[in-house]
Amino acid sequence: MPNIENIKKYKKIHMIGIGGVSMSGIAEILVNWGFTVFGSNNVDSEILHTLQKAGIKISIGHKKENVIGADCIVFTAAISKDNPELVYAKELGIPVIERSDFLGELTRCYENTIAISGTHGKTTTTSLVSLCFIEALKDPSIQVGAILPEINGNYRVGNSENFIIEACEYVESFLKFSPKSEIILNIDNDHLDYYKNIENVKKAFIKYVKLLPENGHLIINADDTNCLDLPIYSKAPCIKYGIENEDVDFSAKNIIFDEDGFPEFDVYKYNEFYEHIKLSIPGKHNVLNALACISLCDTYNISKEYIKSALAKFKGADRRFEFKGLVNGAKVYDDYAHHPTEILATAKALKNKKFHQSWVVFQPHTYSRTFNLLKDFANALLIFDNIIITDIYAARENNTYDISSKDLVNELNNLGKKSIYISNLDDCATYLKNNVQKDDIVLTLGAGTVTNIGPMIVK
Repeated sequence: MPNIENIKKYKKIHMIGIGGVSMSGIAEILVNWGFTVFGSNNVDSEILHTLQKAGIKISIGHKKENVIGADCIVFTAAISKDNPELVYAKELGIPVIERSDFLGELTRCYENTIAISGTHGKTTTTSLVSLCFIEALKDPSIQVGAILPEINGNYRVGNSENFIIEACEYVESFLKFSPKSEIILNIDNDHLDYYKNIENVKKAFIKYVKLLPENGHLIINADDTNCLDLPIYSKAPCIKYGIENEDVDFSAKNIIFDEDGFPEFDVYKYNEFYEHIKLSIPGKHNVLNALACISLCDTYNISKEYIKSALAKFKGADRRFEFKGLVNGAKVYDDYAHHPTEILATAKALKNKKFHQSWVVFQPHTYSRTFNLLKDFANALLIFDNIIITDIYAARENNTYDISSKDLVNELNNLGKKSIYISNLDDCATYLKNNVQKDDIVLTLGAGTVTNIGPMIVK
């Protein structure tokens, strides 16, 4: 049982925005430890129904009386400062704690918190590590950023000292955690609305590796030059993995792809054959994600048989190259990629599949990212045969950048690649239905509502 002394003083905990991906997982962990948890959310959802089955009282909508009786309030960063529950809790003198701070407290309850971070690939790698630990009967608690079919959700409550979490670098929230082990997959120029430039992103990761204890583990991608300086800032021993870089502890050789684009390869540890691995997810980028997982699991003495079995079974987390069905005899996939590097990795993975023509519907995510990376987005999309761009998904932002999806279409056209702008998702769906042919491949890309197109067009 994890050591809960540091949060024992909060017997009754009210959570504002309890339906969030991370918040719901925290709620279930707390209930499992014997805390009384209640919460509020602005809309109803399946996640809330699951929480209610666990005995958690949920209020739809935010009213100040919801906080009465709480010893502590946990709230998500998306909650506004004038939220009536937050305001009233402060009036009553109830401690209020932001979600990432509270999650940081939880990481200190476990002897062995494993944090998976990096600009791209966090969800997939967190899923892979989680399934290896489950396969090896290590009974981990898990927090992952998407629905993972194998655990029927985005979290798992275990009773061991192992806590596997996806650690996001946005607004440096991962600096609030206390990991025993870290996987760093890559460092790229993302979240520039906060970081402004790549140098500031790198500085955040330097601070992050300094959190590791001497008896911890730092696992880095040696193919990513931005990761290579990190070991000098950490007291923990470093394990390196890679495909291109030969100065590594774990490498993948003899990589081949089947007609679905799924790779199989030989893993070498210290230049000696370790195991032959087959994945059920596409793309060379997932070979790297698998190597990160293998490097970590090996340090925890998980046997090769468990690792091999878990990796072969994993068919992808929700919205990671997820097969949605057929339209006009063409396969339709949906993917969360919303950064040029991710789009390029997905496009390359697509190239390993057999198809006639490729179609992509891309929904840019946030004005700041579209503005800062416009040329990179255009270059990443060039690989696709047919390109449809829909309106920018604003998320948390206002358009202070005077940018629109038409600018991306113009950028593509200037590169000699014909693309079209269709503002409305319904119109995108109609256009695809009227033009896609047998044996084509369709991909909806982005972190916003573009995911709704797949279900609209598949039969």
